Amino acid sequence: MPPVRRASVSPRAGDVPRTRSDGAVWLAFAVGGFVAGQVFSAVLLYAVAAAKGDLSDVSRLANSSTPPAWVVVCGLVGLWIGFLGAVFLTSRARGTGSIRRDMRLEVRPWDLVIGPVVGVAGQLVLLPLLYLPLEHFIPHLSKRLSQPAKHLTGGFPGADLAVIAVLTVVVVPVVEEMLFRGVVLRGFLKVFDGTGRVLGPVLACCATGVVFGLAHFELLELLGLAVFGAMLSVMAYKFGRLGPGIFAHAAFNLVAVLVVAYPTGIVG
Repeated sequence: MPPVRRASVSPRAGDVPRTRSDGAVWLAFAVGGFVAGQVFSAVLLYAVAAAKGDLSDVSRLANSSTPPAWVVVCGLVGLWIGFLGAVFLTSRARGTGSIRRDMRLEVRPWDLVIGPVVGVAGQLVLLPLLYLPLEHFIPHLSKRLSQPAKHLTGGFPGADLAVIAVLTVVVVPVVEEMLFRGVVLRGFLKVFDGTGRVLGPVLACCATGVVFGLAHFELLELLGLAVFGAMLSVMAYKFGRLGPGIFAHAAFNLVAVLVVAYPTGIVG
């Protein structure tokens, strides 16, 4: 009787991407989707601004510390169009045509336990430990680290904050995990295939984490995002599906939203 093999997103356990060349194409699709997402975000932003009569102030509004909710939504939706387009085209052009199969988009009951534990620990344990040595060198580090979350969710009235929070906690994790731990990680796994059964996955997970961090355009937060992104990559590789990472990502974002919404509460 043949031994039972562990489920994994490793190229050896799946049929796509099939070659290193395919892996490189997957990565190219991811880059294209990211760039397209930036373009769609800008187009939506200017279109909505023109409709609202705020076209002359669009640059100021977009760069303010707490932009209006419609500015944030335009940015998110534009990115999602590009990201989901990359996932779709990758699956159709160099996959099986099934996004669920190609991206390992699967959720199991235990994912609802494993994911939130990792996500909360990432925000409340991992990040403080990572940035603890830097507190002596960077003034007001905690305040500066919270600025991106405040830019995304801060300063909104109740209804707007609720909408942004739902998008950040429910939609963002699914879309980003499909792109980064679906397309990017699997592309890197194939590109690094042949470098060793251990070294290859390590390189792929680390590279995906760095790409995930860089994609957020936050220099100070790059360390934390890259390390957490690498953790999400390890989860996707080890479990062979995106479910645990999606819930970890959601919990990670939820803690950030709660800290901004309730700065004097127990989570702050």
